[in-house]
Amino acid sequence: MSYTIEVRIELKKGVIDAEGETVKKSLNLLGYRIKDVNTVRIYAIKVEAGSENDAVEEINEACKRLLANPVIQNYSVTVK
Repeated sequence: MSYTIEVRIELKKGVIDAEGETVKKSLNLLGYRIKDVNTVRIYAIKVEAGSENDAVEEINEACKRLLANPVIQNYSVTVK
């Protein structure tokens, strides 16, 4: 069966978000009163698996091995 899994990856608290800071500064230069910007990466992944649990396990493994850096990032997996 085919499952669509959403993976959300964001920086851990305390890790500097250089991209978010750059966007915030640029928006402020354009006259917007932006207080904070945080970047988040979201993947929508279609996976073939025998069950929903198998699909989630496979994507969790992919996150641990490639998609997320556990030292500086947190991730969440949601079945859509």
